[in-house]
Amino acid sequence: MIVRREGPVDHDAVRALHRAAFARDPATGSPRAPDDVVEARLVDELREDVGFLPHLSLVAVRDGVVTGHVIATRGWLDPVGAPVLGLGPLGVAPEAQRRGIGTVLVHALLAVAEAADESLVGLLGAPAYYSRFGFRAAADLGVAAPDPRWGAHFQARRLSGRPAGGRFRYAEPFRRLES
Repeated sequence: MIVRREGPVDHDAVRALHRAAFARDPATGSPRAPDDVVEARLVDELREDVGFLPHLSLVAVRDGVVTGHVIATRGWLDPVGAPVLGLGPLGVAPEAQRRGIGTVLVHALLAVAEAADESLVGLLGAPAYYSRFGFRAAADLGVAAPDPRWGAHFQARRLSGRPAGGRFRYAEPFRRLES
């Protein structure tokens, strides 16, 4: 398996991958139509947003096939507007899940982010999964979730320095999902 930066040639494969990976609603388990997969639309919108950071959109490729994708985009801590990262979506093709591809992608993304001197990464996800990467409840780091109902599912990991605390703000495409 190779992990590399996503390029324009990968966009269709990444969209198809997220549609397959999130074919069932994570909250309810009910099937979704391909056009209803929010994660696939979100990745497309993030690529067009000012918060897109091409070096933080990575694909896992095995035998020439994209089997996983992860992206982090520019976020901010308000009220001071300190720059941070918002991780997600992370998707792995259903037939390749539970084989460590997601783990490799998250480790690679965090390494690139740290090398780029990013200070903090925030995400909404399962604490049992993301704790293995050093994420913990964002509130423990003085970072408030965009939506207080997210509780411990909104997590953060400090990479370098000590960013100011505050309320986390995702890139605009995420914010449109919240409304």
